[in-house]
Amino acid sequence: MPAGRCVAVADDIAPAATVLALGDSYTIGEGVDAADSWPVQLVSLLSEKKGRALPPPRILATTGWTTDELAAALTSAPGLGSADTARERASPFRLVFLSVGVNDQYRGRSLERFRTGFADLLKSAVALAGNDPARVIVVSIPDWSRTPFALSRGADRARNGAAIDSYNEAKQAACESAGVTFVDITALTREAAPEEYAPDGLHPGPTIYRRWAQRLTEPAMTVLERATHA
Repeated sequence: MPAGRCVAVADDIAPAATVLALGDSYTIGEGVDAADSWPVQLVSLLSEKKGRALPPPRILATTGWTTDELAAALTSAPGLGSADTARERASPFRLVFLSVGVNDQYRGRSLERFRTGFADLLKSAVALAGNDPARVIVVSIPDWSRTPFALSRGADRARNGAAIDSYNEAKQAACESAGVTFVDITALTREAAPEEYAPDGLHPGPTIYRRWAQRLTEPAMTVLERATHA
C-alpha cells in the first residue's frame, strides 16, 4: 500500500503485555492517533469487561509490510526473535493477533506465495502464544478497493475485491487447519461510509477501528476467560 508514516512499535516493550498484535499499517492505525488503533481500543474494551486495566498491547507492525517483511522483522524484534526463544517459552502472550496480507495482494503477489508466507507466520504466532493455537486470532484482510483513495484512482473494485476474498479464503483455511480463530472484519470495511476514513482516504478512521475492536472483543474474551479458568 502507499507509504505513510512508517512506524514499527517493536521496541515499546511491556514485559507483562497480555496482547501481541502483528501486522501492517492497519495494525498500527495509520492515519489516526495511536490510542485509536484497533489493538489499543480492543485492550480498552477488554479491560472494561475484565473490570481491571490490562497492560498496553505489544505491537509489531509497519506501514507497507508484506508477510515476508513481517516475518523478517519478527526474527530480530526484541523479546520476539529466535534469540529470545527461552523468554518466549517462559512468558508467552496470552493472546496473539495476526493481521497481514493486504500488501501482498496490493503488490500483485501470487496466492500460492502468500499461502506459504502466511503459513510460516501463523506458526510463529502460535509459538509466541505458548504453542497454543487457541490463543491466536487472525484478522481478515480489509477491502481497500472500497475506500475513497481507491475510488479516486479508478481502482478495479471487482477484481481487487475478488482477489482479497481469495486471500481471505486462504487465511481462513490455514486457520481451520491449525486450530486458530479467524475473524472477518472485511465486511465492515465494505460497509463503511467515505467520511469515516482517515484524511488519506485509504486507512480507517477511529470509528471504523472501533467496530473492528468490538467485533474482536468476544473471541478475545473467550480466550482470556479460558486462560483464567485453566
